[in-house]
Order: sequence, then C-alpha cells, then structure tokens
Amino acid sequence: MTEPLLIAKSATADLVLLPQMANRHGLVTGATGTGKTVTLQTLAEHFSSIGVPCFMSDVKGDLSGISQPGGGNAKVAERVEMLKLEGFEHRACPVTLWDPFGEAGHPVRTTVSDLGPLLLSRMLDLNDTQAGVLNLVFRIADDNGLLLLDLADLRAMLTFVGENARKFTTEYGNVSAASIGAIQRGVLALESQGGAAVFGEPMLDIADLMQTDRGRGVINILAADRLMQAPKMYATLLLWLLAELFENLPEAGDLDKPKLVFFFDEAHLLFADAPAALVEKIEQVVRLIRSKGVGVYFVTQNPADVPDKVLSQLGNRVQHALRAFSARDQKAVRAAAETMRDNPELDETTAITELGVGEALVSFLDAKGRPGVVERAYIVPPEGQIGPISEDQRRQLMQTSLVAGVYDKAVDRESAHEILKARAQRALENAEAEAKAKSAASQPAGGGILGDILGGRGGRRESAVEAMAKSAARSIGSQVGRALIRGVLGSLFGGKR
Repeated sequence: MTEPLLIAKSATADLVLLPQMANRHGLVTGATGTGKTVTLQTLAEHFSSIGVPCFMSDVKGDLSGISQPGGGNAKVAERVEMLKLEGFEHRACPVTLWDPFGEAGHPVRTTVSDLGPLLLSRMLDLNDTQAGVLNLVFRIADDNGLLLLDLADLRAMLTFVGENARKFTTEYGNVSAASIGAIQRGVLALESQGGAAVFGEPMLDIADLMQTDRGRGVINILAADRLMQAPKMYATLLLWLLAELFENLPEAGDLDKPKLVFFFDEAHLLFADAPAALVEKIEQVVRLIRSKGVGVYFVTQNPADVPDKVLSQLGNRVQHALRAFSARDQKAVRAAAETMRDNPELDETTAITELGVGEALVSFLDAKGRPGVVERAYIVPPEGQIGPISEDQRRQLMQTSLVAGVYDKAVDRESAHEILKARAQRALENAEAEAKAKSAASQPAGGGILGDILGGRGGRRESAVEAMAKSAARSIGSQVGRALIRGVLGSLFGGKR
C-alpha cells in the first residue's frame, strides 16, 4: 500500500491524504490570495512523488515553477521550521507544458466532431433552437460521410445545409435560416478569440497526459491565462478532456493510487449558465470516472459554486479563508462550514473568516471512505519553485519533453471542407458544359458576335444549378481538411464514433 501523503499539519495532528482514496475526488476553495495555488502545487508534487501523473490548468501563470527546485524563499523556510518538517528538500517535478494556442506549450487540439454538438453549442453560446439546428447539421454530416474536423469544415457544412435546407426538411426537420446565421456568427466570434487553434489534428492523445519519468508522475500544465479570456471555451475544453478520460480508460476498480489526478481550476465557469442537460452529464462523469482510476479536484472560491449533486461526490476538502463583508458573503461562509464534518471543538463558521494565508480547514477521507473531522491546519509548503519560470526555461522544457515534436505541426487531411468544394466545382463544370451544349444547339448559323451578345455566351443568364454551385464554391475556402473522429464526447453525449 502506498504511503499516505502529508498535506497539512494542525497543532495536534498530521493531516494525510490516503492515495487509495484520492480518486474519490476533492474540492479546494477559498478567496483570492488565500493560498489555493500553493495548495494545488503541494498536492501535485505529492501525487507526482508516488508516480501519479497530474493535469492542471495554470490560469495565472504561476504553476510552471513546479518544474524547478525551490529555495531562497523566506516564507517557505519559515513554514518548514514552524511545522518541523524533517527531511524536507527542494526538488523539481517532471513537467509537460501545454497551450491551446501553441505559444507557451505544446498545442492541445480536438476536432469539431469529437467535441460534439452539445459542448460546441455551449462554446458558441447558442440557445435551445440554435443548438437543435446544430445537432441536425452534425447528423447530416455523419449520414453523408462529411468529416468535421476544424472550423473551416463547420462553416462549409453550415453553408451547405443552409443552402439546401428544403432537401433536408422531410428527413431531419426544419432548418431555420436564422439559426444557421446565428451559428455562423458564433463561429466567427469563436475564431476572433483564437478558437480556430483548438480544432484540428493531430488531436490530443489522452495517453500522453498519463506518463511517468523515472518513477515520478509527469505534471501536465495547461497555460490558460490567454484561454481564460474566453471563459466558455476554457470550461468546455477542460470538460472535453474529462470526457475523453471517461471514454477511453478501462474500468480499474479499487486501486492503491489513482492513474491520474485532474485539477479543474476556476470550476465555477463550468457550471455558470450551463443547461440542465449539461450539468447532468457533468455529474455523470464525476460519479463514474472514479472507477476508471481518475481523481477530479475542483478548485473555486466557494463550495456554493458547485452544484449539490457534484459537491456530494467530492470527499477530500481543503477550505481556505472566505471573506464575510456582506450578508451574501456571510451566507456563503455558513454554507461552506456546513459542507464538512463538524469538529465539536472548532467553530468552523468563525474560523473560515480568520484563516491566514496558507492556512485552511482540512478534511480528508479515512481508510473506510468516511470524511475526517475537519481540522484547522497549515498547508505543507511545496518543494518546487513558487512562481513562474523564465522564457528560456520554458523553451528548454518544451524541447526536452516526452511529446516534443508530436503535436507542434498541424496535419491536414481531406474533410467536409474539401469534399463540398470538390462537389461544388464538379456541379459548376457540369452546368457550364450543359449550358454550352444547349447554346450551340440553339444558336442560328452565322450568329457570330451579335448572337453571343443577345443569346449566347455573353448574354446567357446563370441556371439555378450554376448559381448554387458558384455560391457553394465561394463559401468554401481553400484550407485542407482533416479526418473525422467522432467519439469521446460524441458517444458520451449521444453521438457515435
């Protein structure tokens, strides 16, 4: 059995996280500036030390320092002395850096099809009617063998369905031109936020998040400072990663330690304005992914940010300080105090407002899966550097990482974009050939230039087929497509691989 992980120390006890209970999920909460980021770093370092890989998003740019040994920090030295941590040493953890935009780390990509219509509707901020139309577009693409990989494929498919809406009405239902237009506008807005970089190939292989290096778990850090400027894109991308884990990992049963620990920072963005169907699916993933050996730790300011059905699945708790400046704040403090197992010797409601930086109310599951009595304690300081690394250190990490060169160059393959463009070009060529044949058959002998102007090539009006073909050709750009993988979220949320 793997040794317990010392996460915090109170005046009377060591508070340890049992590795066999780490996949029962957890919650780290507290106001800004109370020490949540340092707690995340401590947790990740301890998991890495026992060979458990981690995934964490770096929303402030502070977590990359975990890749370098610490030292020279007076506050850390003071905390080590105060807690009497014997054998404490400054060490670095193996780290892989990721960035959806490919700037501060290796690119993270998915495909339009793999994301699926439900999550894409969330990312595009569509209403129910528009989401229904988008679902029809996905279904039509599947039934016609049109591969949706990037946003160019999606735009081409939307144009194709919009221009041929009447043909699909009987089999699929009404396709509103207004809804198609709204979806197109949403796609354009997503592109303006840099969303095009998120879609394409090679798509992220979940196995690359679950690597070890010389017996230590690799910590995967997603650079999310820029991504956070588009909150729904951030939350949707992380949810897709969770669903990929759920879909691809086999059942594992009870393990002595997790296969992976997933930290979901700024978790309130996941649930803000989320439709009931999506919240239900999130609750399903959290409830079932434990059996795949994955522990999920939500990080947010207040437990009230997380729906009750999800909150009930989070057994390991670290509650940093909350402020009670208003009646609403006071209510939130009381609610936070009530979510942990009561300690009769501690007034949790009062303590939450008095906690210092790096101090927290801590409750971990015991060996039988029961929540421990909450204790007021100090979090053990991290062994790695606190704060960001330099650009030179970042480049060095990227060049020597286990996935160097795997995702850095995008791969283009044929998909809906090219297929529809080729069809439109063939239709245009056929229409022109047919028109020329009709023109030659109807032109009187000796018509010459005057005949061309009045009724031949120069004055002939476009047929409906030509007009549609030219319109389709204009609407489809020249970007090369990629191959369809409908799976993970597609299957989880009702689609197919």
